[in-house]
Amino acid sequence: MSVQLNYEPVLPRRRDVPVGLIGAGFIVADCHLVSYRDAGFNPVAITSRGESARVAAGRHGIPKVYDTVDELLADREIEVVDIGVPPDVQLEMVRKTVRHADHVRGILAQKPLGASYAEAAEIVRLCREAGITLAVNQNMRYDQSIRACKSLLEQGVLGEPVLATIDMRAIPHWMPWQARQGWCTLRIMSIHHLDTFRFWFGDPDRVFASTRPDPRTSFEHTDGVCLYILEYDESGLRATSWDDVWTGPAREGAGDDIRIHWRVEGTRGLAKGTIGWPSYPARTPSTIDYTTVDDNGRWHSPRWEKVWFPDAFAGPMAELLLALETGREADLCGTGNLGTMALVEAAYESAVSHAAVAPSKWLKGE
Repeated sequence: MSVQLNYEPVLPRRRDVPVGLIGAGFIVADCHLVSYRDAGFNPVAITSRGESARVAAGRHGIPKVYDTVDELLADREIEVVDIGVPPDVQLEMVRKTVRHADHVRGILAQKPLGASYAEAAEIVRLCREAGITLAVNQNMRYDQSIRACKSLLEQGVLGEPVLATIDMRAIPHWMPWQARQGWCTLRIMSIHHLDTFRFWFGDPDRVFASTRPDPRTSFEHTDGVCLYILEYDESGLRATSWDDVWTGPAREGAGDDIRIHWRVEGTRGLAKGTIGWPSYPARTPSTIDYTTVDDNGRWHSPRWEKVWFPDAFAGPMAELLLALETGREADLCGTGNLGTMALVEAAYESAVSHAAVAPSKWLKGE
C-alpha cells in the first residue's frame, strides 16, 4: 500500500507580503515570529503595550516598531495584520483594522476568535463587509501528527472511522488575562481538540460535556477539567476527549505523568499518536504510528524533526497568504471557524444542562 503523509503546510509562492503584528506576548514572540522567520515570511512592523514590541523586534529583526495600534495600521506598506491579543480585546482590534481595508488585505486572528460566539460572528461580518480575508490561528491543525492522521483519513487507509479519542494529561500555563474571562479550559485548550475533531471528521450533530473546576487554578472558573463526547449520527462515529489540566499534584510534589495521546480506530486500520507540546520548551516532535488490515500486523512509525510549538505556527499564516494569492477560501477561514466556536458554546451549555447540545443552534442563530 502506497501512503503519502502530508504533514507540512503548503507555502505560497510569494512570501514577502508585508505583515504587521499587533501584540508581542509569548505566542507572537516565541511561536509566530520564530516560525515566520523559518518559513521566509516578512514581518515588517509590530506594536504592543510596554517594551515587549521593541524586545521582539530586536530579537527577530523587525524594522519598524510603533507605539500604538493606530500608528501601525496607518502604515500603508502593511498588507496583512497578525492580531495576537487576548480574546476579549480581539473584536476591538478587528474593528480598528477593517477601517484600513484600502491597504490591509488579510487578517490572521487568534483562537478563540472572540470571547463568545457572538463576538466571533461579528468579527467574521466585519471582515466580510470590508472585503478583508480572515483566517484563524487554529494551529493544532498544523501539528505534524494531526495532519499526518488527516492524510490517512483522506486516503481511506483506516477505512470508516469508528472511534476517536484524545487523552490530555497536561498542565497549561494560564495567562494573567484569563482571570478576567470567567472561563478556563474549554475556550483555550479544549478548543484545539474540538477543532481537530472537526478537521478530521467534519461537524458533529451534538456534544455532551461534563466539567469541574481545577483545584490548582486560582481564578474563578467552572471549566477546569473537561470531558466531552461528540456524536455523528450518519456514520455512528463517536469522538471524545479528556482534557485533564489537574493531572494529579505534580506541581505540588508528586511524580508526574504529563502527556497528550490521541487515537483513531477505523474499520480497516488504527492510528495513534502523541503531541509533543507538554514538554515545551524542549523540542519534542509529535508522533504517529499506524497499522491496517493489509499490513500483516505491521506497524508504521514515521518520524520527523519539526514540532507543534513553534514550527506549526507557520501553517495558518501560509493558508492566509495562499488565500490572498489564489482567491480561494482558506481552510481556516473565519466562517469555517464559527463551527468550532459553536461547538465550544454547545459544550458550555451541555455542562450546565447535563444534556447533549447541538452546535447548529448557534450556526442557525436560534
